[in-house]
Amino acid sequence: MITIKSQKEIDLMRHAGKIVAGAHALVETMIKPGVTTQELDHAVEKYIRDAGAVPTFKGYGGFPNSICASINEVVVHGIPEKRRLQDGDIISIDIGATFKGYVGDAAVTHGVGTISDEAEKLIRITRESFYKGIAYARDGYRLSDISNAIQKYVEDNGFSVVRDYVGHGVGKQMHEDPPIPNFGPKGRGPRLRQGMTLAIEPMVNAGTYDVVTLKDGWTVVTTDGKLSSHYEHTILITGTGDPELLTVI
Repeated sequence: MITIKSQKEIDLMRHAGKIVAGAHALVETMIKPGVTTQELDHAVEKYIRDAGAVPTFKGYGGFPNSICASINEVVVHGIPEKRRLQDGDIISIDIGATFKGYVGDAAVTHGVGTISDEAEKLIRITRESFYKGIAYARDGYRLSDISNAIQKYVEDNGFSVVRDYVGHGVGKQMHEDPPIPNFGPKGRGPRLRQGMTLAIEPMVNAGTYDVVTLKDGWTVVTTDGKLSSHYEHTILITGTGDPELLTVI
């Protein structure tokens, strides 16, 4: 069941979202060759807790850390470790914070040092596809209008959209109804209504959209070993046209 959030709930989600945005801003200042993903994880956890929230991901389904740190061919759910970032890597950082029972969730892919032209394009197209999608995140549109716009933009630019993982509703829980694919025909699914809160998150691969989960049970990688990029914000469907991004400062 898709929930419509009250004004009080929206205010709490705005606060959670600003904590997530602040954590992303901190990470951006830290990403450089030589830094470990474990260091990023520790910094984000401290930031979230100091802000009066808790890291949503830590312990979720048994996940061991506060952020997902997915490098190069890792699509999602990369586990922070002692591995040091290298010049030319790309890294997707996914962060969730829960404030007074409500969740903010956002992801951004960064280049480390000097990256390839293909990597730069992949990151850019992933980010731009998000905005192409949320142009349809308006009261009265169908959910799949978002999905279709993302897929079309990604594929028109020579990349592929991951099928096995999708966006989702968000609120009291990190994953709520409805599931939100980044692909499919337009004009399908539930109608969007004012007060819905959604995590829109294109996951885009340089090669095939096929993925596989490693033996750790979490880390999802491209089957062809090519790069993957991820971009996500928590949004609010408004009654005034454009959606509100809740995970920005």
